[in-house]
Amino acid sequence: MRKKSKIIAAIAAVFVVIGIGGLLWPIDGYIEAPGQADNLAQFVKIDGKTDNSKGRYNITSVYLSKANGLGYLQTLINPHLSFAKTADVTGGESSAVFAKVQNFYMQSAIASAEQVAFKKANQPITTTYQGIYVLNVTKDSHFKKSIQVGDTITAIDGHHFENADGFIKYLANKPKDIKVQIDYLRDGKAGNTSGDTIKLASSKSSEYPNGRSGIGIILTDNVTVKTTPTVTVDPGQIGGPSGGLMFTLQIYDQLTGDKLSRGRNISGTGTMNANGYVGEIGGIDKKVMAAKAAGSTVFFAPYVAPNAEILKYEEKHQTNYQLARQTAKKYAPNVKVVPVRTFDDAVNYLETGKIIQTVN
Repeated sequence: MRKKSKIIAAIAAVFVVIGIGGLLWPIDGYIEAPGQADNLAQFVKIDGKTDNSKGRYNITSVYLSKANGLGYLQTLINPHLSFAKTADVTGGESSAVFAKVQNFYMQSAIASAEQVAFKKANQPITTTYQGIYVLNVTKDSHFKKSIQVGDTITAIDGHHFENADGFIKYLANKPKDIKVQIDYLRDGKAGNTSGDTIKLASSKSSEYPNGRSGIGIILTDNVTVKTTPTVTVDPGQIGGPSGGLMFTLQIYDQLTGDKLSRGRNISGTGTMNANGYVGEIGGIDKKVMAAKAAGSTVFFAPYVAPNAEILKYEEKHQTNYQLARQTAKKYAPNVKVVPVRTFDDAVNYLETGKIIQTVN
């Protein structure tokens, strides 16, 4: 009998070990959780001076950790956690390439923030268009072995353009399999390569009814700016484009004498382009929770008018504003979610309390 009990105990112990091992075993993906709401005054200096005003603007983030069985189970019971496959997070790129792209997104967000803030404040700023930054090289591209993520393409066939649209239009109507010469910068060093054009999938439009040709890269503009006074930004380990709106508010308010924050604790999120438009981002529900933890009373959320087509592709089938508003109502009632389409919408709210009209 004693021997039988020992056997049962041993078998049970094996199952316990297997169970624990299964829970701790890594799986292909990440756990997304509320991150921090960091005071941008610690990152931004103008002419070497730190913002010491009573109000604060926070950049909100999502915390990513490698997933295991236990973490995945937690996402099933904790509404503030979610699971995402590695490919969906990194776009299929290596960790090093993903980090490089996220760092570029951050630097691009800062450049756009400076352009918008200085223009709004009527302060001097000079922009220099470097070329198109390579975010991804498609599998069918003839340049997949010669062009890398992180390169900046400066010219095609000797032609330099002043925005990405110029590069796109130059290639759009070329036949397939036409050889083109590419000049590029990689880690500050100039290079040159050649390859054939391809027909781009899903590129048909009213302007291009037969689709566009291209070289098979996903791109964005690479712009450097020079300002007076000088802005220096050190975002530390934070990457990605979603802090654009909040960087713009921090820089603008600091430039104009800290008149907008009025002692308030203000958080938010959203990309910023050079024309002042705010774009949607991911993980906004988690960013609302980060704002709550930091004591914010205002949270700016990108706004797009919802429709059936848009909602098919939105996170949880809700727009950023819908998801942020729902999260705050349920879990952070002291946080007022304010919808914004543009930087001016955010400024107008801080100055007057007026909120743009929305649908749903």
